[in-house]
Formats: sequence, structure tokens, C-alpha cells
Amino acid sequence: MGIRSHITATKAALALGILLTLSGNLIFTSPAMGQPIALAKKQSDALNSYDNALSHFKSILGERRRQIDSNQLPSKIGRPNKFEIPPAYFDADNEPLVDEYRKLFDLLEAPPVNAQNSATAFKDVVDLGAAIARAKGLDATNAEVAGRISLGLFFAETNGNQNIGNARSNKYKGSLQTGPSEDQNGRKKWEAIKKSIAAFDPQLNARDDKEEARAGNLDRRLNHWTAVRDALMDAHADLFPQIPVIVKTLPNPIDQMKFFELIQIIPTPTRSALKSGSLVDYRVSDPTIMRYLRNNSIFAFGQADRARTSATFREVLDAMWLFSKKFERALSKFEEIKAR
Repeated sequence: MGIRSHITATKAALALGILLTLSGNLIFTSPAMGQPIALAKKQSDALNSYDNALSHFKSILGERRRQIDSNQLPSKIGRPNKFEIPPAYFDADNEPLVDEYRKLFDLLEAPPVNAQNSATAFKDVVDLGAAIARAKGLDATNAEVAGRISLGLFFAETNGNQNIGNARSNKYKGSLQTGPSEDQNGRKKWEAIKKSIAAFDPQLNARDDKEEARAGNLDRRLNHWTAVRDALMDAHADLFPQIPVIVKTLPNPIDQMKFFELIQIIPTPTRSALKSGSLVDYRVSDPTIMRYLRNNSIFAFGQADRARTSATFREVLDAMWLFSKKFERALSKFEEIKAR
């Protein structure tokens, strides 16, 4: 899926809450600013909600600046919060603001009316991930790990929501937030392994035929099944054969999900770290890579983190704490699916 700067709506909302705690110098602009076309009522309502929330945020920022200037802010942090953000980074009083900001993104990222949902969205992700892994030569146990990791990616990219848009970019969309070229590349790769999957899982192959017929001329990123299928084939399928090595190096399932999410964010260094034979000790120091990490809420908060010029992969994984809650939800949902 290539290197790109993006954070999902929930991460963006949480990042805002953290910045409300740590800074008083933020500038917000309306996502609709500069667009000459007339807004539909739904868009207009969303923009009005955004502007109202923006006014509220600005007043809070002013309050935070006054607290910083008068050395009052340290007393506001340090308490536990429902988002499980490290308390040193977050004022628990900002929880309602983050919730409101999340609601704005729900409006801005709502799926288009022609999007094709699945009634079994989570199971689809697991089934596709496992089938692709088996086609790549993995045994049943490791293919199951691939399914679990795939579900983690779904939660990391869209919080487990199907076919959503992207409030920060018109390029990325769908259940795994892919661009057009990534989706097309994944679709070609799927066609290359489709026959081998049909041989050991004719039921999944039949489901794929059904979804292809259903999609017709629709952008494949707006059909949940095809969006997940193509995204996994584009960015992750080639690494699935390495899952036994990855599991041995990173036995924690959450770390495994984090590692594959880094394939989304910084694919080249992540692949290099795996090839190095010392994944957790592999160090990244390129300023561009560090910027991509910060743009995705890694080493983004606190003076010490932002001052970093390099980090080992172990430090990167540990700094992905904004992803942890999503991956815990994915792990819980995976266990539910297995139990059925």
C-alpha cells in the first residue's frame, strides 16, 4: 500500500485530545474550505457541526495556553483515561472533546450510498487472510495467524468499519484504506492465485465469484470483500510466508499486528528490518521515515519523543500505543469468530 501519511479517524481524534493537553498553538481549517461546489444537506450539517466543534476546540486551546503560561497544566495530567493513553500525554477532562471529534469524522467518512457491505465483515477478513496464507504455502496454524493479523489491520485502518471514506484524503478509501493503484495491483495478484485457492477452498472461491458479480463496474474498494482481498494481496500476501519467523521473533499477537501495520506505514524499512535477522534491534534514522512515523501518531507526542532522530523497531513497536486498543479489540473479535 506504499508509504503514506495517514491516521484513521479515531487516531486523529485521540491525537487531537493529546494535542489539546500538550499545546496551545494549533490551527484548524475546515475540510470543505476552498470547495466551490454546493454542499448537500448532509455535508452542510457536517460542516456546521465541524465549525461549532472548532469554536469549542479553540476556546479550550486558549484555556490550555493560559494554564501552560501560569504553570497550571501539570496538575491536569497524570490521571487514567478511558482511551488508555499514557496519562502523562493526556488530560482526562478532554475525553468528551475526543468523543465529539470522533462523531464529526463519522459524518465526514460515511460510506457512499452505493457501497456494498457484508453481513459477516469480520469473518470475511479472517477467511481471506487465512486463504491467502494457505495459497502462499503456510500450514493451517500459521494461516490462522495470518487471518488474525488481517483482522488487526482492518481495525487499525478503519476501526472495524466497512467501506469508509477518508476525511483527510480523497485518494484512500474502503475497508483497508487503499489507493486506486494499490487496489488494482492487488486485484491482479489475486487473479494469479485464485485457481489455487479454488482447489482447497471451493466455498471461498464461490463467494469471491459472487462478490465480483455483485460489484460489477463498482470501484472494488467499495465492496468490503473485494477491498479487503485486494489490499491484503497488494501489501501483505508476499510477507505471509515469513509469519513463522515473525511469530518466533514477536510472540505477542499485538506486536505481530503492529509489525504488519508498519508495512502500511513504512514498508521498505519494515521489510529491511525483517531481512536483517535482528528485527527488534534494526534502527531507522532517515528523517523522512521518522516523519512518516510521527504523521501516524508514533513518536508524535511529548518533547522527548518528537526530538528523536532514530529508533529501533522495538522502540517503534512500543511507541504504537495508540494502536494497542484497536488490536486488542481485533484479538477479542478473532476469538469470538474462532469460538463459533
